[in-house]
Order: sequence, then C-alpha cells, then structure tokens
Amino acid sequence: MPSKVILEQKQKAVAELAEQIKNSVSGVLVNYQGITVEDDTAMRKALREAGVSYKVVKNTLTGRACDMVGYGDMKQYLNGMTAIAISENDAVAPAKVLKKFADKVESFQILAGYLDGAVIDEKTVVALADIPSKETLIAKFLGSIQSPLYGLAYALQGIIDKNGEETAPAAE
Repeated sequence: MPSKVILEQKQKAVAELAEQIKNSVSGVLVNYQGITVEDDTAMRKALREAGVSYKVVKNTLTGRACDMVGYGDMKQYLNGMTAIAISENDAVAPAKVLKKFADKVESFQILAGYLDGAVIDEKTVVALADIPSKETLIAKFLGSIQSPLYGLAYALQGIIDKNGEETAPAAE
C-alpha cells in the first residue's frame, strides 16, 4: 500500500494534468515505443516550438485525469508506453508534429486525442494533422478573392484599350 506522501503526490499530479487538459484546446495521445533518443529529442523540440506540452505520465494517472475532465473514453487507449501532447492555443499543432514523427518511426503510433470537448480517434487526429496551416489557408482565401478581381480588371482594361483604338485618329 502506498504511503500517504506518495498518494498525495499522485493526487497532485493527476489534478495538475487534469487542469492542463481542461485548459487546453486539443491533445493527442501517442504510443512512443521504439522512438530513438535522437528522434525523441527532435520531436520534443518541435513540440516546444509549436507551443505544445508533451508529458509521459503513468497510464493510471492519465486515466484518472481524463475522467476528471470528462474524457473517460480515452482510457481505452491507455495501454503500453503512452505520452500525451497538450496544446493550449493551436488545436492542430500537436497532431501535425506527432504525425510527422509517426510517419518517420514505424513503431511510434498516434492512438487518440481530444478536441472541442470530445475524444477523437486516430483517423480523426491524422485528418486534423493534414489540415493546412492558418497562414496557408489565409493565402489561399486571399488568392481566391484576388483572382476574379484581376480577371475583371483585365477585361475592363481590354474594353478601354479597344475603345481607345477606335477613337484615336489614324497616324499617317
């Protein structure tokens, strides 16, 4: 039986993790088995740069934290060597970074995640990772608005040029 001090430490860890999950916009649960130290270091750096917190926590503690915030369905994925990536601001960031490493390392696997108050499966996390960045979406949107305007401007310029030729005196 664990001592009172150890029990209090575990309860504190669960409460902190639950608070972090509750205050986040999304999170991704992964099985990190088989990742090399070099890849793990690179992945953690990429996650930090994206503003994502990455934690390796005992499955039982993660399960309790998920229960506390209403993500009890995630407990079914808590088997083996798991870690959780949590983002407070960018809903897509953890999925994007972790998918890159899941594609690179065969044994590294995305298990599940959560978004908008709901638990999502691996396929949904991967689909989320495939969404273009915010900057790319804005550029595409602006390009789609700009294209018809350019077409209109060229058509009007063609009419002006044509009318200018008809009214200009012939140079001999």
